[in-house]
Amino acid sequence: MKRAKENLDWPLMRNNILPCDAQAVIDFLQTEVPILTQSSQVEAFEQEWSRWLGVDFSVLVNSGSSANLLTITALREVYGLGELIVPTLTWVSDIASVIQCGFKPVFVDINRRTLGMDPHQVLNKITPRTKAVFLTHILGYNALDAHLIAELQARQVPLIEDACESHGATFEGRKLGTFGLMSNFSFYYAHHMSTVEGGMICTNDQILYETLRMLRSHGMVRESKSPELRQTYSEKHPDLNPYFIFAFPGYNMRSTEISAVIGRSQLKRLDENNELRTENLRLFLKNLDSEKYQTDFAVEGSCNYAFTLVLKWADPVLCDNVMQTLSQHGVEFRRGTSGGGNQLRQPYLKKIMGETEFEKYPAVNHIHFYGFYIGNYPGLEREKILRLCSILNNLSGNERSHGL
Repeated sequence: MKRAKENLDWPLMRNNILPCDAQAVIDFLQTEVPILTQSSQVEAFEQEWSRWLGVDFSVLVNSGSSANLLTITALREVYGLGELIVPTLTWVSDIASVIQCGFKPVFVDINRRTLGMDPHQVLNKITPRTKAVFLTHILGYNALDAHLIAELQARQVPLIEDACESHGATFEGRKLGTFGLMSNFSFYYAHHMSTVEGGMICTNDQILYETLRMLRSHGMVRESKSPELRQTYSEKHPDLNPYFIFAFPGYNMRSTEISAVIGRSQLKRLDENNELRTENLRLFLKNLDSEKYQTDFAVEGSCNYAFTLVLKWADPVLCDNVMQTLSQHGVEFRRGTSGGGNQLRQPYLKKIMGETEFEKYPAVNHIHFYGFYIGNYPGLEREKILRLCSILNNLSGNERSHGL
């Protein structure tokens, strides 16, 4: 009789809404006639997040995907349409927002050490039609380098950072999400911190900030913080009620006071949790067999809510063994890492870019088939991490497989 496989009980995510977060919500609800829709708690959370990150303005919305869409909509309204350079490895809402807002996506392959866009390819794709580079920091890894930043500044090409998976990660000691014209964060249940659902858009640009505030609430001018802007619209449109002037065809992407209360509570322990996650990742990579798995990720400044498990070579035998073994040992995983791998293989993009466009990007195609991610949370035990590494290192593959 076969012995049952050891169950590591390793879900992709653990509940990160703690009793202290629940108590903060209870305390808020017990205040005298609490306002539940967007109000003072949202504004307080935005200000606290701005101070933590190091930016002038933040706008809380109801999801990271909404943050993507509002960001690209604001870019269109202020900068106009054109081409956006985008990654092949990202979440679907990044590319969807580009398409939905009328921009042309220009795709770039990845750097396998960062999983972000290859900086040299980014620079090679810039044309006079380029409106911005929309870069994703994948799973907590920094995708920037000094040359890319300097060249974008020299060429006056705006950078937009999707840091939805990288809260607290840094480049040269500075937090990701502070280098670009705008940046996005997600507070989804599985990420570094949570408001259950939620997202944040950050910028130092006053015009974009006012535009984002209006777009978040149906395009209403009264949402602007600028008295001068509100007065200008009122004087230009005297036939309209000042409370109901709509400058843009906007959305309702407002968050709630309860989400903000949870966010304010979670922000207090974000740095401490990030340190634990960073220690976990380094332990995991240090103890993996570097002959079988990629261990040379650019971990400097990274802050990862997931472990990246990528086969060093294109080895279908080892790949099948990894998936079977993880499942047998109760380790939840996702193949293709962030967003399911190469976005150009997805039906929605094949309709636009063609059936075979994905073939032009070998680095992301390797991740698509031979890359996985596994949950990484603050309470993950050191012994469990070492045990998983031992199990993975004992797996066999096709010794004749070759790398890309």
